[in-house]
Parts: sequence; structure tokens; C-alpha cells
Amino acid sequence: MLLAIDVGNTNTVFALVHEGETLERWRASTVAERTADEYAVWLLQLLRLAGRGELSAIKKCIISTVVPQSLFHLRNLSRRYFEVEPMVVSANIPGIEVRIDRPSEAGADRLVGAVAGFVQYGGPLIIIDSGTATTFDIVGEDGGFEGGIIAPGINLSMKALHEAAAQLPRIAIARPERTIGRTTVEALQSGIFWGYVGLIEGMIDRITAEYGKPMTVVATGGVSSLFEGATDKIQHFDQDLTITGLVEIARRMEAS
Repeated sequence: MLLAIDVGNTNTVFALVHEGETLERWRASTVAERTADEYAVWLLQLLRLAGRGELSAIKKCIISTVVPQSLFHLRNLSRRYFEVEPMVVSANIPGIEVRIDRPSEAGADRLVGAVAGFVQYGGPLIIIDSGTATTFDIVGEDGGFEGGIIAPGINLSMKALHEAAAQLPRIAIARPERTIGRTTVEALQSGIFWGYVGLIEGMIDRITAEYGKPMTVVATGGVSSLFEGATDKIQHFDQDLTITGLVEIARRMEAS
């Protein structure tokens, strides 16, 4: 079995994959200092609870991380407890050309999404990933990564607004029944929700106009499902995009 690990700024996802099928998916808060031993104890309990055996059942491991400090511990996890050298996502992924000025600056998560998006939907694409940041990544007709846009994520914006304005409460993200709020909470919900819909729609229009060709739009990430049905600019909502990309990259790395 393959263990695919995706380390984001807020959460880390572990997916257990066998013959291309995701058997289990577990999520933990990202803690850069968490040790290999701590990961092993946590994973072992989850494997046993799911009836998937012991850590020795994991024969392959691939890691994508945007938190460099975590890589040392995850490498040790794979080497010590799975007894395999992990595959690590970098800008040198087989089969994808990174067409930005400094390819080494491309985030691993963005490249994984580009690979998965092209495999699943072809190109050209706009991939919107809603997490700590909201990213808009451009994938060319041939699958090349052509750059994109990075904006603050919806949760980050909401947290900043609460912390900067003493009288504004912290609220849950929700789709309001009306645009014009009649209470402070309604006004905040409308500003956050419809403000981000406006951001998404406006950026899609600008990107498409600049690119000069029709593009398929795919949304993924922790909060992307909130916008399903709120805009007709997004054709696909795919919560498994990152795992699909990691599985495909592992296949390419093994074949190269």
C-alpha cells in the first residue's frame, strides 16, 4: 500500500492508497515539530481502528509539503517505520514543465494539483484551491504549469477581521439567505461569503481574458464545497484532487 502525505499550512492529510483506490483518509493539524515517533503512534492506532493492519503494510510513501520543517520528521517516519525511502514532490516532477521565472519557487501543493487536474480534466485549466491561501493556478493545454495568483484564504481573512476590529465577532462561514445583512453577523457572513464568490468570479474572468482561450475551472481544498451552487463559473468540485495528483506523481517517479 502507498501512504500519500500532503502537508498544508493548517492541516496535514494522510491517505492510504491501494491500486489507485483511496482506502482511508486521515487529517491532523500541521505541527512542524511533530516527530516521526509521534506520527507513528498516531498512524498505527488509525490503521488498527480501520482494520488495515500494521505500519509494515505500507510499502511506499510520497510526501508533498509546503512546510519545510516537517519534511525531516516525515522522512524519518518513512525510513524508520515503513523501511522505505519516501518520494518527495519537487519542481522536477516527471512529465510536467514548470513555466514560471523561478521554477524552484512553485509550491509542491500547486504542482500536485496541476498534475491531477490535467490527468482528470485535460487543459487548459484554472485550478482554485481554497485553504490557508486561495490559489488560482493555470495549467496549459499540454499540462504545463504556467503560474497563477495567490490571495489570502477565507478563514485567514475572517480571522484577521475579527482580531483587528474589537466589536466584530468571529463567525462560522455560511451562505447567507440575503446579500444585505440586517445584523452584524449577517453583514459579516455576506461580506465573507459573497466577497469570496466575487473574488473567484472576477479572477476567473480576468484570467480567461488574459489567456485568450476558454478554460475549464476546477475547485478543490478545504472550504471549496461551500461555493458549490453559488457560482456557475466553476465546472468541477473535486475534493480528491491532491490525492489523485500524489498517486499519479508516485507512479511517474517509480517509472522514471
